[in-house]
Amino acid sequence: MKTILVVDDDPQAQQSTRKILELAGFSVRVASDGQEALELARPGAACELDLILTDVRMPRMGGLEFLRALSVCGDGIPVILMTAFGRVEDAVWAMKFGAVDFLTKPFKRQALLSAVEAALKRSRPRARGDVGGVSEGADETLLGRSQAMRELRAMIARVAPTAASVLITGESGTGKELVARCIHRQSQRGAERFVALNCAAVPDSLIESELFGFEKGAFTGATGARDGLFEAAHQGTLLLDEIGEMPLNTQPKLLRALQEGEVRRLGSNVSKKVDVRLVAATNRDLRECARAGTFRQDLLYRLEVICLRVPPLRERMEDLPDLAYRFLKVNSARHAKSVTGIGEEALELLLAHPWPGNVRELANVIERAVVFARGEHLEAADLPEHLRSASGAVSAGAAISVPLGMSLKEVEDLLIRKTLEATDGDKNMTAKILGINSRTIYRKLDKRAEREPEA
Repeated sequence: MKTILVVDDDPQAQQSTRKILELAGFSVRVASDGQEALELARPGAACELDLILTDVRMPRMGGLEFLRALSVCGDGIPVILMTAFGRVEDAVWAMKFGAVDFLTKPFKRQALLSAVEAALKRSRPRARGDVGGVSEGADETLLGRSQAMRELRAMIARVAPTAASVLITGESGTGKELVARCIHRQSQRGAERFVALNCAAVPDSLIESELFGFEKGAFTGATGARDGLFEAAHQGTLLLDEIGEMPLNTQPKLLRALQEGEVRRLGSNVSKKVDVRLVAATNRDLRECARAGTFRQDLLYRLEVICLRVPPLRERMEDLPDLAYRFLKVNSARHAKSVTGIGEEALELLLAHPWPGNVRELANVIERAVVFARGEHLEAADLPEHLRSASGAVSAGAAISVPLGMSLKEVEDLLIRKTLEATDGDKNMTAKILGINSRTIYRKLDKRAEREPEA
């Protein structure tokens, strides 16, 4: 996905241009003047830019001055100038300092997109270098221009070259395995094997043999010897996903393998040296598990040398358009469809949804929508019913009758109850509509249940 910087001091014009470009499938950054734009366009900035659209007349630093400064300290990024005061001398001056086009405001949507496409085709391909130690092109699946994701990528860049164990935390569906793969690729072990095991998917009785392997005759059915995952990941990286589900009796053996750097197959008396970088992931609070006695505290200390948190999608909604268009592109190719964009109403519905299933839920929603799409753009009708009905509940604005004499507490209970009815009992959506924390909804429902007599 190409990234475009829009520089305009008029908030309305800035957002209008941004929306046109995002609906066309571009990732968009914004700045209010040339000085702010220079920080975003300088070599080594957090986000690599493919094109800049800039107004001419702005406070602090105008577009022409910005263009001149960019020609000195920039990185060959093509620039299109936008102005409501089109003058031939401005256009000549702009072209002299490297602008590739000149748009006169107000411009139509198609004129903007045609100029952008032409500029991107004419511009030279720019190599994606390491940005703050993070190679943006190394792992395109780890998308996100939000502050949280930029910080996560920066942490990965610092951690990956080391041998330290890493614990990745986050809700289900946030992309913890993608983070683990990114760590592996950026490490010195990147050319070796990446081996993953979901601890929750393996029966307790088999997880030890999966990890450490076994010899022939070690147990009934062991008709031959087999390597464990530690041996398979030798000199590479081993991901233990959902490690909070690991049986308590297996945890000391895992701890010893990590501390000693050796494993012993089931049925063998001989230990074998292994060189493995361990990355663990969980959606549980392992400290709480340790206090409850279901997870060993010494193993926790060994795992969380470095701890990385992957934020849920609802905390980085500015990343949703980038993610949605990535899934759109992948699934259009997979299902032999020619869907190339997302309609404005459909994008608004996607942005209004709380995404309890996180990025995994978004991927499934986009795939379903691509399958049902009838044109070149995903429309609201292509999205699942629960996204459309929740939006209808939010936008309907149904009035609630509150009789005089009703206490504030009763009004609050009535508002929560009616909003829950409108959202078909979706507590997260109800909390979002009312502007309160979802835990507040659960707490108030519990208190209400205690007050109501049993039938």
